[in-house]
Amino acid sequence: MKKTLIIRFSSLGDVAMIVPVIRCLCKKYPNEEFIIVSREKFKPLFDEDQNLSFFRVDFDNRHKGFLGVFKLFKDLKKIKPNKVADLHHVLRTRILALLFKLCFYNVKRLDKMRTEKNRLTRSKNKVFKPLTPIHFKYQEVFNKLGFQIDLSKDHTYPTPKILNNFEITNNNPKVGIAPFAKHIGKVYPLDLMQKIIAYLSQNNQVFLFGFGDELKILEKWKSSYKNVDCPSSNSNFKQEVELISNLDLMISMDSANGHIASIYNVPVITIWGLTHPFTGFSTFNSIEENQFTVDRTKFPLIPTSIYGNKKIKGYEDAMRSIDLNGLLFRAEQILNQTSS
Repeated sequence: MKKTLIIRFSSLGDVAMIVPVIRCLCKKYPNEEFIIVSREKFKPLFDEDQNLSFFRVDFDNRHKGFLGVFKLFKDLKKIKPNKVADLHHVLRTRILALLFKLCFYNVKRLDKMRTEKNRLTRSKNKVFKPLTPIHFKYQEVFNKLGFQIDLSKDHTYPTPKILNNFEITNNNPKVGIAPFAKHIGKVYPLDLMQKIIAYLSQNNQVFLFGFGDELKILEKWKSSYKNVDCPSSNSNFKQEVELISNLDLMISMDSANGHIASIYNVPVITIWGLTHPFTGFSTFNSIEENQFTVDRTKFPLIPTSIYGNKKIKGYEDAMRSIDLNGLLFRAEQILNQTSS
């Protein structure tokens, strides 16, 4: 059986975004084996296909540092792969790719569109046009390796996962809300987010997602409203994925939870801050009606960066230009469609 290594270490959102492409590969090439090379915590995203396996990288010990990359190469070489797909294209994976190439392996890597991203995010002479969605850039890597997949034709969604650890207390629609992101420039003002939670919890079961210090705020909201739960306080990642796959709607920042929901055919409303859907990082099969962005007539430098980590003076309250009532109206439309 031919084997293909698929390398993608982080972040969670980017790893989730490769799942639709992997589904297409496993379905269209059932007699080939595909091996995900990533961090252990991401393994629950890759348990759907018989011809898909997982190799855990250990960056804390064995694969740590520069010498660890060479140990990782030796470990991966023992698998005897035929092809290598670098879906990360960072220093670690570039070294790995070079080592495999020197041993005459077929290696292809992700085009990160750095020039196009720079044109889109720069302040002067900004070229404001959409970049190719990253899902299709992942697809491109495999087609260069000799596979023939087409996300728009070959992809099918799995059924929702079995809920083993959550009790659904009523028959109301299930709404997930992930109010945080890695960078503050992508976080909807918390007073406005609280209004979203207060409104939607009246007729829906609301689940709040976050981690670390974010849980203090989520727990406070949970105690303030009926029909609100915070699964992130007492569940692991695998259990959260199971729950997310069963939602009727996810409301997320430009962050990982939205990407996870989208790969299970859950409608996702994405709230964009200093980033923008044109960067290519929209959720899988997203539609324009579900993308809520900053008013660019008032804040023309949006997007200021790809990851939302670049602060610009005067843009601190840019997300307040996003229409709260319009967002709630769209959420109601989606939930009504789900229940009808």
